[in-house]
Amino acid sequence: MADSALTPFVLPEPFEAWFAGRGWQARPHQLALAEESLKGESALLIAPTGGGKTLAGFLGSLIELRERRRSANSDRPALHTLYISPLKALATDVQRNLMGPVEEMGLDIRIESRTGDTPSHVRQRQRRTPPDILLTTPEQLALFLASDHAREFFADLRCVIVDEVHAMAASKRGDLLALGLATLASWAPSCRFIGLSATVREPEALASWLAPDARVLMAEGGVSADVDILISKNRIPWSGHSGRFAVPDVYEAIKRATMTLVFVNTRSQAELMFQELWHANEDGLPIALHHGSLAREQRTKVEAAMAAGALKAVVCTSTLDLGIDWGEVDLVIQMGAPKGAARLIQRIGRANHRMDEASRAVLVPTNRFEVLECRAAEAAVEAGEIDGEGVREGSLDVLAQHVMGRACGDGFRLEELYDDIVRAAPYAWLDWETYERIVDFVASGGYALKTYDRFHRIVRRPDGVWVARTARDAQAHRMNVGAIVESHMLAVRLAQFIGKEKPGEKRSVRAGLKLGEMEEYFLSTLTPGDTFLFAGEVLRLVGVEGMDALVVRAVGDRPAIPSYNGGKFPLTTFLADRVRKMIHDPAQWDGLPDPVREWFEIQKQKSTIPPADHLLVETFPRADRHYLVCYPFEGRLAHQTLGMLLTRRLERMGAKPTGFVASEYAMAVWGMEDISEVDMDALFHPEMMGDDLESWLDESALMKRTFGHCAQISGLIHRNLPGKEKNSRQVSFSSDLIYDVLRSHEPDHILLQAARQDAATGLLDVRRLSDALVRIRGKIDHQALTKISPFAVPVMLEIGKEPVSGASVQDAILGEAEAELVRDAMG
Repeated sequence: MADSALTPFVLPEPFEAWFAGRGWQARPHQLALAEESLKGESALLIAPTGGGKTLAGFLGSLIELRERRRSANSDRPALHTLYISPLKALATDVQRNLMGPVEEMGLDIRIESRTGDTPSHVRQRQRRTPPDILLTTPEQLALFLASDHAREFFADLRCVIVDEVHAMAASKRGDLLALGLATLASWAPSCRFIGLSATVREPEALASWLAPDARVLMAEGGVSADVDILISKNRIPWSGHSGRFAVPDVYEAIKRATMTLVFVNTRSQAELMFQELWHANEDGLPIALHHGSLAREQRTKVEAAMAAGALKAVVCTSTLDLGIDWGEVDLVIQMGAPKGAARLIQRIGRANHRMDEASRAVLVPTNRFEVLECRAAEAAVEAGEIDGEGVREGSLDVLAQHVMGRACGDGFRLEELYDDIVRAAPYAWLDWETYERIVDFVASGGYALKTYDRFHRIVRRPDGVWVARTARDAQAHRMNVGAIVESHMLAVRLAQFIGKEKPGEKRSVRAGLKLGEMEEYFLSTLTPGDTFLFAGEVLRLVGVEGMDALVVRAVGDRPAIPSYNGGKFPLTTFLADRVRKMIHDPAQWDGLPDPVREWFEIQKQKSTIPPADHLLVETFPRADRHYLVCYPFEGRLAHQTLGMLLTRRLERMGAKPTGFVASEYAMAVWGMEDISEVDMDALFHPEMMGDDLESWLDESALMKRTFGHCAQISGLIHRNLPGKEKNSRQVSFSSDLIYDVLRSHEPDHILLQAARQDAATGLLDVRRLSDALVRIRGKIDHQALTKISPFAVPVMLEIGKEPVSGASVQDAILGEAEAELVRDAMG
């Protein structure tokens, strides 16, 4: 059980005086965490945004460093506290905020940060003479562990602070960090582990992820958030996610606030919304754009302007979800449904950033189903209910990377490394046989690859210690550390033309100012002369030279909108369940906008409203096709997997399916033959998750792509090598060749196993789909209709949508299709 954070612990006088000098008083949870820390106990602090979590995490270390001098067991100065943040910017921000109280209290404590941007000479100095407190990221910790004398460097470590634990634990990045923490626990037995987290669904499990004996401390108090849903004066679209219709209302809300964060769910939506707000910005308000593909200098400039209170609004993605304190922000606008209550609470906390003041947020649904999702999220926040992913089972490719890293550092003995690994919560399940297969894979590539010398990366010395085979192998590993596989990026740079333009001659051009980075696959869809949105501007592509996309600034009302991999959040199971119940219960329709209530009423007349635990399946003819539409509300990933599996089953039944489309809420499949006579219980039988799934996976390009990611993370293939970087085609070619070899000669290879695990848990959402099929077995409500139903309109509008087309063109096409579909469904 979680412990109440009430304690009689009293801070030392200089600390009490520092709080009092600001008119503050240390909160109970800050005192409780400081006490646990000083006792050498590990603990996880759960507190809302603005509750002073970060300062609470450091209090014990600051007191300890002040009151007693370090006693080192090694011949080098000792690192006392290691702080780990998911963001480089957060580590830098925490360093700045921590230096204030340290200097004001006159504490002789050295605090430094170490990120990918830290100059090499500073890193070398930090290794020779460590600071008292070092602030860094999970990747930098992995690099430390892969360095010579790493065990000695961390021997006297007393405290590890992991900030925003909830944001990392349920990911491969969290797997890598958990392995690093377990290593530190082995090397520094006196070290305590402090976790700082926003509200989570399973605090005890998260505490165990941090350290086996970590206690949970819950902050008490806090003010409920003030959440409203903006229903635009304009019509509510049936489909789409742009939110263009609501821009006038959003702009008015920005004008009334001091500073607003406008959150969107993808980088594409960020570019579009920023452009639309600028078109509406008749008052010349300072509005900025912030997302992960912009140049670091541009993001830093925006962050500095926010800190100075010089901006009226920032359109942003998850890059501003976490930790950094923007004191002037008093309104958060979420464009589109947040896809999860935990994510909404995290983003709401960006407003005010003070525990004792209500954060103010406005949700802007961008289509009719999102109205329901926003209502469900609002109700969950009001009820204090939370969703989110729990602690996951560790990935095998990450484990292989960690094994290689340990060999690159001081080396390892087989039994000792195994003991360290199973101490990490994500790998507590690991059996000795699987562990040996991983070590063999790192040592030789596995049975099918043994004859290729380049896959031999570690060797066992006569004394039984495993080490990197060569210095070059160790260097290659360090250049590729990390569990995030980025899509291949090209630098977007302004073109600089050389010389004067002459008739019939092409001017020479060179790369100029870098605006940011874009994914290669999107730029490959463009030809020179095409325009697109990026960094809040309309740009025209001049051409691609090497790793640079050269552009000039342009004008135009039909620029392409970049489509990015990643960044698309699935609807959580928790919110999906609330939405299903809301649809089934007419008593909950009263608070909905009139167009949505009318939509429900006509759906009830034309088809049916299913019970919350049933699956509605509708079949109907339209033009010269026959359609099947179902409404599982399980998220786009699960629905895409369902669509792929249903088309295979329908093919075997002779229904001749020709395509399918999936949304967050529904899935539609169509063909040339009548589908209405199909046995729906047989079609949706859970057995499809067996042989159908396996045979589809074996044939799909998805498995090759997933294998490629696993190959990079595990170190089998390196994108970055000394003196060169492979492009995406070279990486894909290498991984595809290896994939084909392993499928033919070693189908049970450990990396194929890792890829199947990845595809099932991530890209396909297999567990969620499987649970849904079991839940609705025998509860399928099939409606054989003569024409499209009101509920089917949104997913039918998804058919044929092209994500990179110009927004105005796309909206016009959708408008025509929508008018026709709505006439048929609602008439």
